[in-house]
Amino acid sequence: MAASASVADDLVQPFRVERAGLRGRFVRLGPLLTEVLNRHDYPEPVAELLGEVMALTALLGSALKFDGVFTLQTSGKGPVAILVADMTSDGALRGYAQFDPGRVAEVGEGDSGPVPSLLGPGHLAFTVDQGSVNDRYQGIVELTGATLADCIHHYFRQSEQIDAALKVAVARDEAAEGGTRWHAGAIMVQRLPAEAASAGPAAEDEDDWREAVALMGSATPEELTDPCLPPDRLLYRLFHEPGVRAYAPQGLSPGCRCSRRRVARTLAAFPRAEVMALMEEGVVSVRCEFCGESYVFDEAALRALFEDSGAPGRPRP
Repeated sequence: MAASASVADDLVQPFRVERAGLRGRFVRLGPLLTEVLNRHDYPEPVAELLGEVMALTALLGSALKFDGVFTLQTSGKGPVAILVADMTSDGALRGYAQFDPGRVAEVGEGDSGPVPSLLGPGHLAFTVDQGSVNDRYQGIVELTGATLADCIHHYFRQSEQIDAALKVAVARDEAAEGGTRWHAGAIMVQRLPAEAASAGPAAEDEDDWREAVALMGSATPEELTDPCLPPDRLLYRLFHEPGVRAYAPQGLSPGCRCSRRRVARTLAAFPRAEVMALMEEGVVSVRCEFCGESYVFDEAALRALFEDSGAPGRPRP
């Protein structure tokens, strides 16, 4: 299919299913995801999982009202110990994975699903951080199900405040000029209690909800990830019968918030002796897991972190 002038990647497309009165979000990632995954050269199963986490972070984070950072993180005992992605309220998205290459290589093509085989027993955490202790929220749920989407459905089932259904897919292709391009897509419909109460009789509302979930579920992985299928066309294809309204999309961009100052503040939070013990060849080198940037502190710079304030854990202003 020829690319349409309205096609855009790296966005969140809000929408509303009219007859059911349901809100929804559609996410598509392209160049952003390619930049993050190719920077680390992850094995394909790890890259696919991190692609899902990044798409889900944008999907869930964009549905919240916050001013700060939304984080989605898995921690497990399997070959992939950690998957983490976060998004600022301005749409800056980043992510990384920690894994054991040897154990990942041993995982076969079994039918148990990526969560049991790659993540293993563990938990999934949702965090909203708005800059102060009182404005921080975290929800945690066990890794339950075959896929990350199953785990998030499990989280929503534990909540009494919201009904939600979602679907996510990741695809890769080899660019004509060489290298790998990654694509991800995710879609979600939500029903809040207040909206359900005002939508009409309970039986009718439930039928509308089931219809919307079934229509959403009919989206294929190829449709979710195809950069040549405009989001508004996909939404019309799925929900034209009950009616659908698309709103202005939100752009997403790759964005790492690391800086030398942030790293210095982190180092200064540890006891001085522990930090100095990390020195190798006269320096302490700290690498950002997200973007790969390295920050190097020599002995003089480290000494300056703990001087002047009189408090060992506090850097200079």
